[in-house]
Amino acid sequence: MQPLTAYIEGIGLLGPGLTDWLNGVAVLGGREPYQPHKTVLPPPALLPAAERRRSCAIVKLTLATGLEAIAAAGLDAASLPSVFSSSGGDGENCHIICEMLASNDRLISPTRFHNSVHNVAAGYWGIATGAMTTASVLSAFDASFGAGLLEALSQVVVDDTRSVLLACDTPYPEPLFSTRPIPDAFGIALVLAPQHSARALAQITVSLTEAGADRLDDSALENLRLAIPAARGLPLLRSIALRQDKRVVLDYLDSTRLAVAISPC
Repeated sequence: MQPLTAYIEGIGLLGPGLTDWLNGVAVLGGREPYQPHKTVLPPPALLPAAERRRSCAIVKLTLATGLEAIAAAGLDAASLPSVFSSSGGDGENCHIICEMLASNDRLISPTRFHNSVHNVAAGYWGIATGAMTTASVLSAFDASFGAGLLEALSQVVVDDTRSVLLACDTPYPEPLFSTRPIPDAFGIALVLAPQHSARALAQITVSLTEAGADRLDDSALENLRLAIPAARGLPLLRSIALRQDKRVVLDYLDSTRLAVAISPC
C-alpha cells in the first residue's frame, strides 16, 4: 500500500471521562488526570422532534462527535463526504430486538427495525445536517477504527476532497455483554483535508506495518483503548494533543497495524 497523507482540520471526542476534544487535549496531553466516568450522550438537537425521539445511542454519539469536529474546522457539514465506522452498530437496540424475538410477542416496532441497520447513523446524519454527499458505512469488528481511517484517507487522496471520519461504538447490555464486553459509548471524529489550511492541526501519513501497536502510559486510558474498538485511535489523538513530531502504531488487523507519522501544523 502506498502511504496516504492528509491534514486533520477538526477533531471530535466523546467517551468515558472525555467530554470533548478540549478536555481530551488536557487529559491526553498530561495536564489533567484522567478520571473515568460514564459517557453522557447529548440530545441530538439538530434533528426534527420526531426523529429526535426515535434516535438511538449511536446516532447521538455520531452527531455529538461529528458536529464538534466540523465546527472546529469551520466547515459546513452538508458539504462533506463522510465515513461511518462501527464495530457492531447500536448495542442496546440489538439487545431489545433480541428480547422481543425471544418473547411471546415477536412484533418488532418500525422504529426498532430501522434503527437496527448498520447505516442508521448515516441516515440520521443526513437528516440532521442536510448532507446529500456520499456516505460510506463499514464495520471490521475490532479493526473498525483503522478500516475507517484508511477509507476516509483514501477518499481524501483519490478524490482530492475533504472527508469526515466518524468512528463510534456503543455497549451491549447483558447477556450480549458477556460475549462482546464493550463497557461504554465512545466516539472519535476527524475532519481530513488533502491540502494544508489555516485550520490544520496536524499532517498525518499512514502506511501499513507489522510492528506492535503503541500503548498508553496511563493504565486507565490503556484499558479504555483496549476495551472499545473506536478507542484504538487514542494514541493518535495523544500525539496531536502533545503537539509532537511522532510516529505511532495503531491496532488494525491481527498481523497488520497502521503506522502513522504525525507532524503538528
